[in-house]
Amino acid sequence: MQDERNQDQITRKDAKNCFVESLRDCFSFGRFHFTFASYDLTKPAGQRQTNQIQIYIPVGEFLNLCRKLECGELRYLMQNRKQTGDRKPLYEILGGTSAEKLARQGRARPDGRSLSRVMQLLAGSKSDLLLVADSGPGDTTDKGLIVPRFGKNPENHVAVSMSFDLFAELLLETKLHYQAWLSAWYTQGGQARGPSNTWQDSSHLQQASTGRSPTQSRSPAPASYSAPGVPPTNPSELDPYSYSTEAFF
Repeated sequence: MQDERNQDQITRKDAKNCFVESLRDCFSFGRFHFTFASYDLTKPAGQRQTNQIQIYIPVGEFLNLCRKLECGELRYLMQNRKQTGDRKPLYEILGGTSAEKLARQGRARPDGRSLSRVMQLLAGSKSDLLLVADSGPGDTTDKGLIVPRFGKNPENHVAVSMSFDLFAELLLETKLHYQAWLSAWYTQGGQARGPSNTWQDSSHLQQASTGRSPTQSRSPAPASYSAPGVPPTNPSELDPYSYSTEAFF
C-alpha cells in the first residue's frame, strides 16, 4: 500500500521528524489528498512512524486557498497575525469519518464515536507558517459536520513548520497536477464530473447535441490518474464535511 501511495505522490515537504505530502489519487473524487506523518529515527526500522493523518480538501476550497496565496492576501494575513499575536487559523478544515461509516467498514472506535480530522494553517513564531493536522474522537452533528472532541489532546498530531515559499510550492505544484489531470479528463471526453465537486447531470444536453446517450459517448478518466475504487454516483455522498476515501484504500 505504501508503494502505491508513493507512486501517487506529487510533492513532499519535510520538517524536523515529520513531513506533509500531496497525492493525486483523489482528484476524481473531487478532493485534494494530503498525508501528514511524523517519525522517530531512534526506533527500529518498520516501527519509526509515530503519527499519520489523512486530510481531504474539496477542490473549491483548495483553489480558493491558492487564490489567496497568489493574490497576496495570505501573506498579508500571515504578517498581520504575527504583528498582533493572533493565533486564529489562516485556514481550517474539519473532516473525518462518521461512527456509522466506521461501523460499516468494520473499523468502529472502542468509544463508539466518529473519527475527527482537522487541518489548520497558522502563522508561526519561529517560522513563517505551521501546517498542523490532528485526529481523534468526534461527534457528528445533524448537518453531517464532524466536530472534534479531543480538546488539546488529539490521538494523532503532526505540525510541519515551513517557510512561506515552501508552502507556496506545496500548493502550486499540487494545483498544476490537478489542472493537468482535468485537461486530460476533458481531452478524453470525460463529462461525468467537472471542477465543481459534484456529478453533473447533463445527459439531456449531451444527447441533444450528439444524438448519443452519455453511456455511448463518455470516456473514462485517464488511467494513470484514476483513483482506486468506484466513485459514488449520488451527489449527496460527496459531503464536504464527512466524506472519506478511506473506504477505497
